[in-house]
Amino acid sequence: MELHTITMTRRLAVIGAATVLTAALTACGSSEKTVDQQGTSGDTAGALVGVTMPTRSSERWISDGDNVKAALESLGYQVDLQYAENDIPTQVNQIENQITRGARLLIVASIDGTALTTQLQQAAEQNIPVISYDRLIRNSPNVDYYATFDNFKVGVQQATSLLVGLGMLNADGSVGTATGPFNVELFAGSPDDNNATFFFDGAMSVLQPHIDSGALVVQSGQTDFSTVAILRWDPATAQQRMENVLTRTYQGGVTVDGVLSPYDGLSIGILSALKSSGYGTAGQPYPVVTGQDAELGSVKSILADEQYSTIFKDTRELADKTVEMAHAILSGGEPEVNNTTDYDNGEKVVPSYLLEPVIVDKSNYEVLIDSGYYTAEQLG
Repeated sequence: MELHTITMTRRLAVIGAATVLTAALTACGSSEKTVDQQGTSGDTAGALVGVTMPTRSSERWISDGDNVKAALESLGYQVDLQYAENDIPTQVNQIENQITRGARLLIVASIDGTALTTQLQQAAEQNIPVISYDRLIRNSPNVDYYATFDNFKVGVQQATSLLVGLGMLNADGSVGTATGPFNVELFAGSPDDNNATFFFDGAMSVLQPHIDSGALVVQSGQTDFSTVAILRWDPATAQQRMENVLTRTYQGGVTVDGVLSPYDGLSIGILSALKSSGYGTAGQPYPVVTGQDAELGSVKSILADEQYSTIFKDTRELADKTVEMAHAILSGGEPEVNNTTDYDNGEKVVPSYLLEPVIVDKSNYEVLIDSGYYTAEQLG
């Protein structure tokens, strides 16, 4: 079985919803083709859907692409799935080719959320709806819907797990016994990814009061987003920055107690830098290091008492919801959304559907097994 394949129950639910929707539309009795709000014909059986993902370098994007493709194909659509390997011109060309090939809908997980304005205008001129996948596409009025997780909450959860790991909070959210001061360092995601600011702002809404009180001390002094952001979410860049911070700041017995990391890939790089500086030994344990995406390597790292926590975002659910939205649009209807206020892309507030993230650490990692995301064998 593939690592993150969609479960049969979830797949049947998607198909069932699609069948009910299609039947309802047919029952209207009109002899004319249905037309959705973008003007696209509702006669879309077997239509081509263009799906573009940022890169294969992260296992989560491979799973996202595979899950979206499988679910769309189960509903009878043709799918052009492309990966751009974090190269913006490549993603631009892929989207342009999908438009040229006659795609009836585009699902786009962007590399740079500001780099696709021209391509989305081309799509709009040909009545091709666009769903922004996980990363909000910015500066374009031609983003029709957005499917993602509650990204501000992800940041809140990352900061909360950091405080739990330090003992300042208990797992139930009550105040812990530890008062600090604790030395912490902050990392943020790629500045061209709209999600990165949501993660960081969510985390800082929790951490800033403790920084202001002196319970948390950022010894490097680097607390603004632009300084701590890691372009393209690159683990090697995160490792180098952590090495530089340790060399310049943590000398003479001063140690770091916690690191806010917004993504498992960055966490691995950060931990590598810490290990090279002598952390991870009996005399100097690793600091509390957070993460996101519940990538297999990081979950194993959590079980080995290296990385402290991650945020589990079940991308199978995100794929299912996105496909439900796509099918609703292509069938002439309106997809379900649950947020119409928070995701302003600079040109419009994009109707969105937000899914719920979950904190995972060594105390509750079984949620990954119970949900079927991983098997016990995979986690060793």
